[in-house]
Amino acid sequence: MRGSQTNKIAPALAEDTQDENTQVEEAPASPLTAEQANELRGRMNQVSPWAIVGSQVGAGLLAAWAAGAWLGDFAIGWSLGYGALAVAVPAGVFARALRRGGGATILLWEWVKLGLTVALLLAAPRLVPGLNWLALLAGVVLATKMYWVALVFARRPRRTGN
Repeated sequence: MRGSQTNKIAPALAEDTQDENTQVEEAPASPLTAEQANELRGRMNQVSPWAIVGSQVGAGLLAAWAAGAWLGDFAIGWSLGYGALAVAVPAGVFARALRRGGGATILLWEWVKLGLTVALLLAAPRLVPGLNWLALLAGVVLATKMYWVALVFARRPRRTGN
């Protein structure tokens, strides 16, 4: 019985895949002129790397203050804030390097950023009294998510007077 069900389903699946594989030929897109490219750049929102670093620091410090005050354990606040700063400080170093002219060294600076983040996290037990690892992780995740928040704001089209 199982084989007969497979034999009935196979032709139906074959018909569906044939429909999906037939594509309409589209004309190739023409390249933009310099004027069109400049107009497109003007309409797109761009988020400054410093705004992202600032949002990481701000969100981390706000969350650290709120967690410490709400839970009454300031070690949790310190841990959360340190986790956010362990992401934000290397991001600031990376933003500064890009500002000075990233070019071909962007991959090198990304490695520096990653290494600095790992070094700061490894130093956490010595630098944060009463370290709470879960709060530290929450701070790292919070600061890392600020990249996505910046992406959402960058995707919103800029309104022009036209």
